[in-house]
Amino acid sequence: MKNKTLAVWLTFLTGPLGLHRLYLYGRYGIWSWLTLLPVLMGSYGVLRARNISLDDRLSWVLIPCLGLVISAYALRAIVYGLQSASAWNARFNPDEDPGFPAGQTRVLTVFGLGAALLVGTGVLIATIAFSFQRIFEYSA
Repeated sequence: MKNKTLAVWLTFLTGPLGLHRLYLYGRYGIWSWLTLLPVLMGSYGVLRARNISLDDRLSWVLIPCLGLVISAYALRAIVYGLQSASAWNARFNPDEDPGFPAGQTRVLTVFGLGAALLVGTGVLIATIAFSFQRIFEYSA
């Protein structure tokens, strides 16, 4: 039984690490392992920028990887949370009734959707602003 509220919060909080995919699809989901690559690249870019400086051009390329992955998984949490109970249960609880309680939207699901929307848009706007600032500084 896969709970929609738990999936929304796992996707929002640990989505870039792929832990929500382990919950939903098991340990054999290839995307749960491949998603670590852009997260590690972006984290390396942040470390390079902190240790070297923001003038490091490689960090300019790597840092947006992290921001885009965080934004993408916030969007994925929103998609999970907005699914109807029947669609959720058909996909993740196929042996259960379409109205099974695990697919219902609850108050914590709505709070998870709000948090994902708030943080996801903030990170996406910050990533876009950082990227354009670096592009304009480099071209000037």
